[in-house]
Amino acid sequence: MRLFKSASDLTHLNGIPLQADDVYTLHTAADYRSTLLTRIARAKHRIYLCSLYLQNDEAGAEILQALYDAKKARPELDIAVLVDWHRAQRGLIGAAKSGGNAAWYQEISKAHAYTVPLYGIPVQTRELFGVLHLKGFVIDDEVIYSGASLNNVYLHKQDKYRHDRYLLIHNKVLANSMVQFIREHLLSSAAVHRLDMPEIPATRSIRREIKQFRSKLKSARYDCNVVEQEHDRHGLSVTPLVGVGKNNPLNKVICQLLAASKTQITICTPYFNFPLAVTREINRALKRGVRICIIVGDKTANDFFIPPEEPFKVIAALPYLYEVNLRRFAKSHQAEITSQQLQLRLWKDDDNTYHLKGMWIDQDYALMTGNNLNPRAFRLDLENALLIHDPQHQLQQQRQDELSSIMEKTTVISHYRELEKNTDYPDPVRKLLGRLSGTRLDRLAYRVL
Repeated sequence: MRLFKSASDLTHLNGIPLQADDVYTLHTAADYRSTLLTRIARAKHRIYLCSLYLQNDEAGAEILQALYDAKKARPELDIAVLVDWHRAQRGLIGAAKSGGNAAWYQEISKAHAYTVPLYGIPVQTRELFGVLHLKGFVIDDEVIYSGASLNNVYLHKQDKYRHDRYLLIHNKVLANSMVQFIREHLLSSAAVHRLDMPEIPATRSIRREIKQFRSKLKSARYDCNVVEQEHDRHGLSVTPLVGVGKNNPLNKVICQLLAASKTQITICTPYFNFPLAVTREINRALKRGVRICIIVGDKTANDFFIPPEEPFKVIAALPYLYEVNLRRFAKSHQAEITSQQLQLRLWKDDDNTYHLKGMWIDQDYALMTGNNLNPRAFRLDLENALLIHDPQHQLQQQRQDELSSIMEKTTVISHYRELEKNTDYPDPVRKLLGRLSGTRLDRLAYRVL
């Protein structure tokens, strides 16, 4: 599929026609959880869930039990749950060594007469160098898309929540396209194995299959089954995109969207660590006079943040690394911040966390994605996105409502000095960042974390 022909030409994207009434945006994690459970219970012929992980906690157990209940009610249901191979077979970062979620999947499977297959997808031979970061659930002919994984905090099962974006699209062509991709390019691979069954092969025993799998994924695409001549270029549409590795189609479209902007760009990212290609397009857009708003989580709203009064762990330095990046960026663009051409917003809501990703370009395009817009997403992980083209602005009110809901918890940075610097950080963080900078390991951290 030809995606584009020049640096800012989007006319050759193949879109699936949409009806505005079939697109709905949710604003809270709690609504997302209840909606997901309701849709699973109502499913009539298929449920395909693709997530980084399905966690062994209360929310994860609620989702898994709902799947078993749905299968029991309708044994003919086609169900598949896909999670990252590596993430499923380890414990949480900092926790004691364990069999991970896979051991739990097997335990639950033994307790039920009906089967709910859980597949481990090994995008790389090691988790550090690539994971399944594909998003999107298909339930019958509806696509439920979010950057959220499945656990207590993402689904707001208990006191805390991790804020994300949540989009529902009822469209059979899109749903079929996403299911076809899963069947043809993921489940058919010899590298993919069930995690709910005993005797899971060791990663080292399937290294060859994993390498072949990753190589094939680089050419994998969604098949939209749309005849180009029949597609109304002036109507509402959605284009599913996928990519893994450098210079993949999704990365190119992200940069192309930025290059095509004429008046306004809004970007959400949880980890302020843009790839060089994105930074360049942002700088070019500013020179063209485009107004840009970047919404990022406060460092205390980062999922790796640990309060200074608690025992320090190396992983807790990450939010500070991102703030160092943000401060450097703000300092270099202070003139645009002062003129209000560039607006930087920090999201914070008590001790809840922020995980929003995506872009809004002018009034015509909206990118819904799990892509963190960082070097890891651009080089290592298997990512996807839904690009909505809305030339008649039929979804304008939904767009405004979602952005208003996001910005409600944000504050505007008017000067780079409002952000803390290295000397303001707790001693363990300051010392670690100093060592990383001195050995240039901070550059490596930005690429893989």
